[in-house]
Amino acid sequence: MSALKDKLKADLSVSMKSRDEVRTRTIRMALAAISTEEVSGKAARELSDEEVVKVLIKEAKKRREAAEAFAGAGRTEQSQAEMDEHAVLEGYLPAQLSDEELERLADEVIAETGASGPKAMGQVMKVLTPKVAGRAEG
Repeated sequence: MSALKDKLKADLSVSMKSRDEVRTRTIRMALAAISTEEVSGKAARELSDEEVVKVLIKEAKKRREAAEAFAGAGRTEQSQAEMDEHAVLEGYLPAQLSDEELERLADEVIAETGASGPKAMGQVMKVLTPKVAGRAEG
């Protein structure tokens, strides 16, 4: 079992004992999403830490988008609930790269690949994407 999934399960027990409803609800939702991902496909499998992070990123993005939609509709309570869940999920994700760090990595990859012009963007993205996996959005 992945270390991150173990941590989620341990944190679920702690949050249940401390009666932290938001944290308990969020961790349960995350574990359900992970379980769903494990049984999807042709055969059930155990997710690695990287795959668990991908699931958590997807769930965090859902919470952020839902919060924006609720805020836009004037439903501040629901928006705040989604933002609270997003904050819990952020605690399990790797630190996001700053714009400067991301730009530096992109410059390094461009120099490494010798890319020039917008036509070479696919070539750069192929090398850059694994380097920033989980630490920056597409």
